Amino acid sequence: MTYRFQILEAADQDIAEAILQYENVRKGLSVDFELCLEEGYADILNTPLGYQVRYREVRIKFIRRFPYGIHYMVEDDMVTVISVFHQSRSPRKWFKRLGEK
Repeated sequence: MTYRFQILEAADQDIAEAILQYENVRKGLSVDFELCLEEGYADILNTPLGYQVRYREVRIKFIRRFPYGIHYMVEDDMVTVISVFHQSRSPRKWFKRLGEK
């Protein structure tokens, strides 16, 4: 099955914040973060049901090299990224996003 892929606006904001943070740590580190994030997206699209359901229907794919997880849902042929959160943050902060998708 071929899956469609969408990223919620709030998840885009999560990504933008992480990129800014990593670029402030070291020039070019944000590019590494983006590459690992893209790799995570590709892994999800290859096996969207292959990652553990953690909260309600939300699955998490942890990205390589960085302490972030891609939180997503699969409904029919649509993969929706709910958030891209640092592992130390509480999932309660993005629960409200489930109604936005």
